[in-house]
Amino acid sequence: MVEFEKPEYFLLRPEVEKAYGYSHAVKIGNSIKVSGAVSMDDEGNPTAIGDIEQQMKNCYADLEKILKHFGCTFDDVVKEDIFTTDMAQMLEKSAYRAEIYKNGFPTGSWLEVKGLALPEFMVEIELEVHKSK
Repeated sequence: MVEFEKPEYFLLRPEVEKAYGYSHAVKIGNSIKVSGAVSMDDEGNPTAIGDIEQQMKNCYADLEKILKHFGCTFDDVVKEDIFTTDMAQMLEKSAYRAEIYKNGFPTGSWLEVKGLALPEFMVEIELEVHKSK
């Protein structure tokens, strides 16, 4: 008999995530998929409006909470996709990532998009994580 692992769902802001119809992270086996983090407060309101660097830092702060929930760190991230409405600014402020990824950067893509979920959002970061046993 083949056993299937049940997914473990994690909601960082349950009311916001239920209203929009998504889970912030799902773990199955050793893999964790993390939905895009944006700079928002606990009610889903945009924060750090107009400040892409602070929005990026807020995203990483939320992502760290999710990683900690699963007993992971940024060292366990294998893929990071960044969506931004202003690539020039993102590239200018991206040095902060070296403080997050101290042991090497994950794979990933950076994409400039026309817009994100709300017009105030300038950056969204999603992750794929591999948790070693």
